[in-house]
Amino acid sequence: MAESFEAPSCADLEEGDTLACNLGGTDVMLCRVAGVLYAMEDLCSHADTTLSDGLLAGYQIICPLHGAAFDVRDGSHSGPPAYTGVRVFPVAEDTDGVVTVEIGDPPAQEGDGYRPGGFFQTR
Repeated sequence: MAESFEAPSCADLEEGDTLACNLGGTDVMLCRVAGVLYAMEDLCSHADTTLSDGLLAGYQIICPLHGAAFDVRDGSHSGPPAYTGVRVFPVAEDTDGVVTVEIGDPPAQEGDGYRPGGFFQTR
């Protein structure tokens, strides 16, 4: 079941910037790319590291620890050292600057294409 949470204002979030927040117990990274706001889990699927501390290069967020890269649009990874993607969340920003992020339950099994972050998970 998905639940919506109001995120911190992103009105000042400029192109290529990231913002870390905790919404309902889930660490979330917000970023703006090409004028669009994206929300994804703020935890590398390869190692327990916050992605918001990494480098945002276009649509790719690069983990600061080992260089794993994830697409902020769909959470997919671009290859090793990560072998799985990270969760992304629907995000909406209204005309008053209020940002809402919808966070659902994580997939129940690894076969769903998602593994919660772990220490050096490579397979």
